[in-house]
Amino acid sequence: MNRYLVCLAAALAGIASLTPALSQEIAGLATGPIIIAPPQTPLAQTIKAGLAGAYTGAPKDSSVYREAQKLYFFYGARHFEPIWLDQSANGAVAFSAPAQKIIKLFEAAGSEGLRPADYLTPELDVTGAKGSPAKMAALETAFSRAVMRYASHIHTGRINPQSVSPALDIEPKKLDEAALLVQLASSPDPVSVLQGLQPTHPEFKALKAALANFDERQAEAPLQIAAGPTLKPGMSDARIPALRTRFELPPTDDLVYDDALVAAMKSFQQSRNLAVDGVVGPATLTAINGGAPLSRADIIANMERWRWMPRDMGDFHVFVNIPEYRLAISRDGAESYTTRVVVGTVKNQTPIFSDSIQHIVVNPYWNVPSSIVKGELAQAVLRNPDYIDSHNYDLLYEGRPVSPWQVNWSMVSTSYFPFKMRQRPGPDNALGQIKFLFPNKHDVYLHDTPSKAFFERDARALSHGCVRVQNPMEFAGALMANEPNIDRASLEAMFGPSERWVNPETQIPVHLAYFTVRPQADGSLRSFEDIYGHNAKLIAALGLGPAPVAPQIVAEAPAADVAP
Repeated sequence: MNRYLVCLAAALAGIASLTPALSQEIAGLATGPIIIAPPQTPLAQTIKAGLAGAYTGAPKDSSVYREAQKLYFFYGARHFEPIWLDQSANGAVAFSAPAQKIIKLFEAAGSEGLRPADYLTPELDVTGAKGSPAKMAALETAFSRAVMRYASHIHTGRINPQSVSPALDIEPKKLDEAALLVQLASSPDPVSVLQGLQPTHPEFKALKAALANFDERQAEAPLQIAAGPTLKPGMSDARIPALRTRFELPPTDDLVYDDALVAAMKSFQQSRNLAVDGVVGPATLTAINGGAPLSRADIIANMERWRWMPRDMGDFHVFVNIPEYRLAISRDGAESYTTRVVVGTVKNQTPIFSDSIQHIVVNPYWNVPSSIVKGELAQAVLRNPDYIDSHNYDLLYEGRPVSPWQVNWSMVSTSYFPFKMRQRPGPDNALGQIKFLFPNKHDVYLHDTPSKAFFERDARALSHGCVRVQNPMEFAGALMANEPNIDRASLEAMFGPSERWVNPETQIPVHLAYFTVRPQADGSLRSFEDIYGHNAKLIAALGLGPAPVAPQIVAEAPAADVAP
């Protein structure tokens, strides 16, 4: 009998010894032969009975059920023999050498931003297991559950992103836990196997180092400048001596905000991507003080978000950090281009997800979302039906243009409004002259805008959800750096009255991300305002802080600005 038939016979023998319901379920789940090898020792028989009971007794589609199923299949393939326990001749029970190495990893989980208590549970107590197959079986399977839990947490995070906010449209990474257990049980260095599951991105590693040195970093924090009124050139203020010390300027006898300090301030603002005006307002003062106050919980929450990110972000990709209002193109781990962006308001948040840029549209139409038609444009048309023509809009019914003077605009407030609106290409189009498409269920994208003044603001959560790019043609040129037949000049040559679609040969990964703490090249950390409250909610979900207060919805974009 060949090896395959031996395996199949073992599988059938194992299935036959189960309850009929469990036997039927395993047969239904199998995409290939599932090996349920019969136990050969009393301890193995006890492990099998315990796992079968947990498997059949758990509610289907629960995490307990899925965990028990994976363990049953894993141990079933190895005759239900233990891998984490050793038993001496006198019956004493101890953890195996691989298990002891993993326990050390559990003890150091705090350095990973995790909680040791999640893995070093009371179930892992070896005392009292001597001479009790039932207790040994429980101890063995409890250790496997702890290993799978640790591996999942370090690889894909403790918290499901969707439980924090529906706007976090992030698919958790998959982990073949059964294969991992096999690898761990046979590896001479199981610690390296588990450590290899954590993110490899340099920013994650820098955050991990910052967590380890948090107390030292706090002691080295820059001199804090007190809050006060906005400081403009030529004004006098009691904080001037502290500011001169902070920027390493020689002291003076007066308290005037002089030219030397203004020049130092402008240089600082330039380095922090702030409005370069020499005015010390709230945003500049926060940056001078090292950003928003930073806690251990902030670092841990941002480490968690890195675990949510794709492991491979692409050698050439676009990264938009929403709290930073900043876009960057990275090539081989180094930024090759950056620009300012405008993102969604608190009410109309930009979603968080990863996709790929597939199309560039020059001279785009703007197909106005029904929510904007009902919530904003309809009121303007009710006041002046000529609004549609004067703002370069088309009103469409079943794809055909109709006159706005023939429409009962009071219908807009009802659930039935069969008309569509779109804005024709042109200099005043809400999408500007170009947009960058990565088709997604949220209908968001990157685009130009005629509202250039918004980019001069330090806080730029002002759109209806899409991401507006400050220098879109510069961005287009940098984005097409790998395309043999597309560049900035060829795209600008298409400017005109007709919409033009361009399809790059290679799709470009784009990541709309949300990091409130980012390591800098000099080793420092910069923190950013938690504009949507995602960070506070995650900290609460991690058990590191109180339930957050919902972000305040302040005055948003002017009514005249209805761009996405």
